[in-house]
Amino acid sequence: MDFLNSAQDVVRCTLCQNPEDLMYCEVCYISLCKDCAEKYTFVSENHTAVTHKQYLTNCTVRSLVDDPRCGSLSALSFTTEEQDYSIPPHGAESSPLDRSQMNVPQFGSLSALSFTTEEQDHSMPPQGAESSPPDRSLMDVPQISTTLDTEYGYLYGVTCVTCNDNEVWTCGNENTMKLYNLQEELLKSIQTESGNEPRDITVTKDGNLVYTDYKKGTVNLVKKNSNIQVAISLQAWKPLSLCTTSSGDFLVVMDNNHNEQVKVVRYSGSTKIQSIQFDDKGQPLYSSPGYTKHICENRNQDICVSNSRDHAIVVVNQAGKHRFTYNGPPYTPPSFFKPFGIATDSQSRILTADRDNHCIHILDQDGQFLRYIDNCDLQLPWGLCVDTRDNLFVAEWYTRKVKKIQYYT
Repeated sequence: MDFLNSAQDVVRCTLCQNPEDLMYCEVCYISLCKDCAEKYTFVSENHTAVTHKQYLTNCTVRSLVDDPRCGSLSALSFTTEEQDYSIPPHGAESSPLDRSQMNVPQFGSLSALSFTTEEQDHSMPPQGAESSPPDRSLMDVPQISTTLDTEYGYLYGVTCVTCNDNEVWTCGNENTMKLYNLQEELLKSIQTESGNEPRDITVTKDGNLVYTDYKKGTVNLVKKNSNIQVAISLQAWKPLSLCTTSSGDFLVVMDNNHNEQVKVVRYSGSTKIQSIQFDDKGQPLYSSPGYTKHICENRNQDICVSNSRDHAIVVVNQAGKHRFTYNGPPYTPPSFFKPFGIATDSQSRILTADRDNHCIHILDQDGQFLRYIDNCDLQLPWGLCVDTRDNLFVAEWYTRKVKKIQYYT
C-alpha cells in the first residue's frame, strides 16, 4: 500500500512512517515516532510536542469550548492597553477599509463543490484592481524546471523577489533567512534581530524583505543595507503570516491565544487601516489561534487565508465581506484537506499547498476547483509563491528543497 497517498492507513510518523510510540507537534501538525522526536527541533519555543492521546484530548476540549451547547461567549469582554476586544453582537461586521489614517479528476463541477458563497456583482472590477491579462491555459502535465537544495533542517517558506524573477527568499527552522538565485547560489543570509525563528516572510514592491516574529510580536522590515527596523509592534496580538498587497499595504494574520481570536489587519506602513475578523452575522471568519495560517491577496483584491487545522481556505473581498470557504474537492472529506502555503497568479487563480496529500490545488477566483498539481514528486509541500511570469515555487518541508514548476502553456 502507498501509505503516503492512501487514506486507508493508520497514523504514521511523518518522517520515517513508523506507526508506533507517536508524538504530535501542535504547531507543525506532524506525527513523530519516539526516535524522530528526539531529533526534531522541539527545543524551539515555537514548537510543542505531546502524545497522540493528549492531542486527541486537547481536540475534544477545544471542541467542547467551541460547542454552543456548552454556553454562550456572546458576553465575553476584556480590555488591554491596545483596545477593547469585546466580541461584537449578532450582525456585527468587520471594519471596512479606512484610508483616512494613511501615511484526481482534473476538473470539478462548480455546482457540486463543498464551499459556501455569498452573492456579489462581478460585472465591474473593484476600485484599484488590475486589468485582466490575456487568458492562459493550464498545462496537462506541469513540469519542474529548477530545484534548489537549501540548507535548513526543515523548510517553511519561500517568497519571490518582486524585482528579480531569478531570486527567492527562504525561511525555515532557524533564525536566518536566506536569499538564493536559481543557480542554487546563496546570495545573502539575514539573521532575525531577536534570534527567534521568523514565522513568515514576504517582499515589498521595492524588494525589501519583511518577516514576522511571533514570539516578540513584531513585523520587521529588512533594509537593502541589511539593517532591520520594527515596522509594526503588537501588544496583545501575535503576527502569524503576512503578504504585501498591490497597493503596497501589509496584510497580517494575527492571533490572541488568551481569548482564542484570529483576525486579519491591513497596515499602511505602521498605521492600521482595516481589521477583518467577523462575518455579517457576527461569527468569526477565522479560528484556531496558534496554528499555522498563510495569507495572500488576489488580483481582484480578494484576501485569501489558508487554515490547515480547520481544513479551509477562507476568502473575503477587499471590504472584508465573506465570499466563500473552500474545503477541498467535493469527492474528498474536508478532513483530508490540509492547506498550508497559498498564492495567486496573473489569472486570479488560487494555488494552495495540500501538505499531507503532497499536491497543489488550483482554484479559480470564485473557489471552483480546477485541478491538482500532483505529478512533480512533491513531498510535504509547505510554502508557495508565484513570480511575475506565473512560475510556481514550492517549499518542501522535510526535503528542504524549493521546486520551480511551470504549470501554464
